[in-house]
Amino acid sequence: MRFLIVRTDIRAVADDDLAAAWAEGQRLRDERTTPEPRRQTVRADDRDAALLLARALSSSVGAVRSGRQRVKVVRLAEPLPGLRHRRT
Repeated sequence: MRFLIVRTDIRAVADDDLAAAWAEGQRLRDERTTPEPRRQTVRADDRDAALLLARALSSSVGAVRSGRQRVKVVRLAEPLPGLRHRRT
């Protein structure tokens, strides 16, 4: 299984928007419709490697440590049998 490690900027949210979403039981952020801006992406072939890379990014990037950015690990679909993934 393949994984994508993504470092993104955290979007600022106004207090009024947060209160309205909370009161209505809605999601404040929906990554499927409006994803956060990406700063960096890295691929990994297995879960352990993905978590190791995510931990390294989380501890070494000052903007992540200070809460301005976040690191996400996204599981990608299984590669189709018989197809080889070519790295560029």
